This record gives sequence, C-alpha cells and structure tokens, in this order.
Amino acid sequence: MSHYEEVKVHGYDEFCKAVSERKGKDIFAYFSGDKDAQGMSWCPDCVEATQICQLCSAPSPPAEPVVRGEMSHLPEGSVFIYCQVGERPYWKDPNNKFKKTLKLSGVPTLIRYGTPQKLVEEECFKADLVRMMFTED
Repeated sequence: MSHYEEVKVHGYDEFCKAVSERKGKDIFAYFSGDKDAQGMSWCPDCVEATQICQLCSAPSPPAEPVVRGEMSHLPEGSVFIYCQVGERPYWKDPNNKFKKTLKLSGVPTLIRYGTPQKLVEEECFKADLVRMMFTED
C-alpha cells in the first residue's frame, strides 16, 4: 500500500473538487496537457517516455517519468493530484482558469499546493529538484 494518495482529474473544476475534499493534507499537483487515445499529449514536454525514447540519447527526458520516479519521496499521508489541463486551444487561452487562478504559466508544472513552491516545464525534468520539492518543508 502506498504512503500517499494519488488522484487523477481532468480540468479545473475536478482539480478544485479534489483539493477541497482533501483539506488539511499536504497536496502536490502535476499539471499536464491532455492525452489522446495512444497516451500522447499535445505537449511534447509532458509526453510519457516510451521504450524507444528510453533507449535513445535524448538531451532531456520527458517530465512525467521523472516526476513519477521521485514519488517514493512524497511525505507520508500526502496527496498527489495528476491533472490534465485540457486541449491545446484551451491551454493557450490566457483567460483559462489554470492561468488566471492558479497562475500557471506552462505545462508541465508541479506545485506544492498552498505554497509558492513550483517547478515549471524544464525544471520538471530534473529529478533533484522534484525530490527537493517532495522532501523539504
């Protein structure tokens, strides 16, 4: 059994509901572009690594496998919310709720909810930064 709870949501309203149902818990949220039926996101930085990508010498790995690789460092009793932000046109709209309310500027983004701690885009590729967010108060 995991020492943290993982919740998968789609869109801003589902994200807010997941947060409100877990008040008082340490919440981490990873925001990604929507995925198609093959599991590919419109956001190239968000795409999960495939076996081919893992074997190639890409300059930087996709963010999701890096973040997932560090989840063993999440605090006991914490919550990890995986949130798909919507299709590319919605994300590009400067008035979308993620940008206006949560002040997200790019995807992928990893936040510690209720704090200023945030990793944006390429920062999510760095396991040491992800681990630091999960382990430091």
